[in-house]
Amino acid sequence: MLRSKMGRMILGALAIAFLLAPAAAMAQSQSITLTAGFFAPKGQDGRVDDDVLLAELSSGDPLLFEIGDFAGGNIGAEWLIGLGDYLEAGVGASYYRRTVPSIYELSVRPNGSEIEQDLRLRIAPVTATLRVFPMGKYKGFQPYLGAGVSRLNYRFSEAGDFIDPSDNAIFPARYVGKGSTVAPVFLGGLRYPVGDRLLVGGELRYQSGEGDLPTGGEDGFIASKIDLGGWNGNFTLGFRF
Repeated sequence: MLRSKMGRMILGALAIAFLLAPAAAMAQSQSITLTAGFFAPKGQDGRVDDDVLLAELSSGDPLLFEIGDFAGGNIGAEWLIGLGDYLEAGVGASYYRRTVPSIYELSVRPNGSEIEQDLRLRIAPVTATLRVFPMGKYKGFQPYLGAGVSRLNYRFSEAGDFIDPSDNAIFPARYVGKGSTVAPVFLGGLRYPVGDRLLVGGELRYQSGEGDLPTGGEDGFIASKIDLGGWNGNFTLGFRF
């Protein structure tokens, strides 16, 4: 409930900012910012209940991998609009995908070889943000804090060979769950202008959110959720116009 209320408050503030943006943009700077960095998912202690990765790690015959194996690179781009000397509104998109190999921890094939799978997570957020620059954004170093709302488009799959617990038969399969969810985003960063057009900096942002997965039947996962939360650390390169 608290997360839902917070998301609505952030969304309302962003809506007001973007309604004001066209008029403000006539007199204020705009920029396109490219980002490249690293996504680190939540650890085991912070993940949502019924998370599929936790379930796979704690089942009767668990898969052998680590949550940290899903840490990987991401890229993105963002359009920023100045709203006076201390505010910016932005909208952007980014992309992350990671494939993690796994095996059964306790079981092998009759010939002693491993029973292998590939676990793949993809997250492609589309995010609206509002930034505050306490020291202004036109002179020297420019620290900022911000918040926003993100639509997290996700896809999670498990593909490979699996064990049927009813008779221990090994069979090939592919399980896929995908969709989107709306979640809050919080960020902070520092940038520095290089000449009149370039902005170089770094940013750390935290995203929350969880996705639904199908369960039951032959195509269902072992659990109904995939936690999409984690930290993004990005290098940023902005171009003013």
